[in-house]
Amino acid sequence: MSLPRIVGFSGSPRQPSKTRGLVETVASAVASHRPARLEIYDLSDAGPGLGAALHRQDLTLPAARIIDAIEQADALIIGTPVYKGAYTGLFKHAFDLVDPRALVSKPVLLTATGGGPRHALVVEHALRPLFGFFEALTVPTAVYASDADFVDGQLSEVGVLARVSTAAQQLANLIGAEALKTETISLVSSVNLQVIRRGAAR
Repeated sequence: MSLPRIVGFSGSPRQPSKTRGLVETVASAVASHRPARLEIYDLSDAGPGLGAALHRQDLTLPAARIIDAIEQADALIIGTPVYKGAYTGLFKHAFDLVDPRALVSKPVLLTATGGGPRHALVVEHALRPLFGFFEALTVPTAVYASDADFVDGQLSEVGVLARVSTAAQQLANLIGAEALKTETISLVSSVNLQVIRRGAAR
């Protein structure tokens, strides 16, 4: 069986960024629980073609690759900086171009970064409803980190790291459950096909 493909997406227009660092920290924690193929993209990787696109077919190749990766991933780790109490405009625009059915039942771990603790509920009041629209399986624990939680660009606050560990385990469990369900469906389908073939042979 191939390894699950986990795609991380940092919605920060800056590179490097604390948001990217948080997504990488979470991805590493998930990989410690479950082997996976990890891919991490920054908003800046899309280039100016993302903001200029009104429709999916308008996307430039770099931007289209990111949207395709989000849709085709087995699980997502999503991060955004908080500006004016919400996710960034280009971050939202990227998901405006995602197929509405592409994320149904897809495991998603939500993260965000901001200047201080007053923005912490953005993960619950902005990100979770967005992925609720897509009918994605968001893990119960979201991770928010403020500027004070980083030292030299690395997440260091013990309480936030504990949430990272909890959320990573939850995502790994969801990926495992989805993989088991897929294997079971495949096995049942194979058995049913064999029964049909035997019946036809008679």
